[in-house]
Amino acid sequence: MVSLYEHFLRPLLFLIDPETVHEYALRSLHLASSLPFLNRQASKSSLRREVFGLSFPNPVGLAAGFDKNGIAIPALAALGFGSVEIGTVTALAQPGNPKPRMFRVPEAEAIINRLGFNNRGAAAMAERLQTLRQSTQWPAIPVGINIGKSRTIPLENAVEDYLESLRSLRQHGDYFVLNVSSPNTPGLRSLQDPAALGPLCATLRQELAQKPLLLKIAPDLTWKEVDDILATAESNGISGIIATNTTIDHSNILASRRTKGGLSGAPLRDRSYEFLKYIKTQSRLPVISVGGIMNTIDALARFDAGADLIQLYTGFIYRGPGFIRQVCRALQDRS
Repeated sequence: MVSLYEHFLRPLLFLIDPETVHEYALRSLHLASSLPFLNRQASKSSLRREVFGLSFPNPVGLAAGFDKNGIAIPALAALGFGSVEIGTVTALAQPGNPKPRMFRVPEAEAIINRLGFNNRGAAAMAERLQTLRQSTQWPAIPVGINIGKSRTIPLENAVEDYLESLRSLRQHGDYFVLNVSSPNTPGLRSLQDPAALGPLCATLRQELAQKPLLLKIAPDLTWKEVDDILATAESNGISGIIATNTTIDHSNILASRRTKGGLSGAPLRDRSYEFLKYIKTQSRLPVISVGGIMNTIDALARFDAGADLIQLYTGFIYRGPGFIRQVCRALQDRS
């Protein structure tokens, strides 16, 4: 299935604007999610993982950014993901940055995006998830909700803004993620500084009670900055780290291809892998490894380096839906 997608379908899709393709795919998955006979694939029991108090039927999840509004969760689960992380969602609905804002770099197996947290807002997501939970379509996998800062809210009011989103959504997610690492919202990455991060983590941890609260970090930090973030996370009850977000370092792609935005895909592989290894030597916090996982060799290497779970996004785009089960089969063959 991976080969069929890569050799026939992907070349056709890549002739079309990437955000247009993304919107079409998401609408199709949204329609499929309403089917009462939607096939929910069961994973091999040997692939099940227990991480930060949740049970994952397999350790291969969908990263945030694909389904920002939580409209296609059942269909995404049916594709074989062991978890789905929706968002990034903000307290205020916002259109994101001007188009075009998503760019492929096929020769590097990469994507650059500067979407800017385009989403319909936390209240709209909460209403949609409430309806889904009351239906028979809610999947038997963990659903995470990734929360960011509304663009128009000043940084000094960031805690209240994140808190508003969390209060709207806390009954609907199985785990929550603080996104303080996107490069596409001005000033957002400054929230990774312990002086700002500590109060944010402490306040949301108290509000969320017992549900897991994770932190997603940037790949452009120094090791000293990572150490400070880990200490802050551990002292404020953070349940795990997602490493990493997209990078602003475009040195691994041709100069003619560089444009403003976060780079994902194969050029991020080595940096994301190094972050995983470093965090596992410095902290006991669970780590979800994401970034540059483009084949089964990449995926297996992350688990060998200590990843508790992995997430896909750009690899999913380049390899197709069959990539999920390909990774699961590789894991199964090793067990």
